[in-house]
Amino acid sequence: QVQLVESGGGLVQPGGSLRLSCAASRSIFSYKTMGWYRQAPGNERELVARITLGGSSNYADSVKGRFTISRENAKSTVHLQMNSLKPEDTAVYYCNGEGLDGRDYWGQGTQVTVSS
Repeated sequence: QVQLVESGGGLVQPGGSLRLSCAASRSIFSYKTMGWYRQAPGNERELVARITLGGSSNYADSVKGRFTISRENAKSTVHLQMNSLKPEDTAVYYCNGEGLDGRDYWGQGTQVTVSS
């Protein structure tokens, strides 16, 4: 069973930082892209950042310059470094993998709360 397991969420004050990690149960090279989505209460799930097999990345406009997605290939792990966090970043963050088999894989989600 393919699994994506997120970690690193929590409560942080505005302006603070968090680092999310997503560990894949199979090789990271099994995915065309890996990314992070988020969903706040009452909102649709939205793309935050995504990185391709070739290493190219793209970001939502709302997080550009503050968030950085990276891959640690040897550990089949994708990270999301989040700096200068704002209350509007509060959401459940989900790891996603677009498999080479054409399927979408999702983690269980991790809560990020930005509040003073």
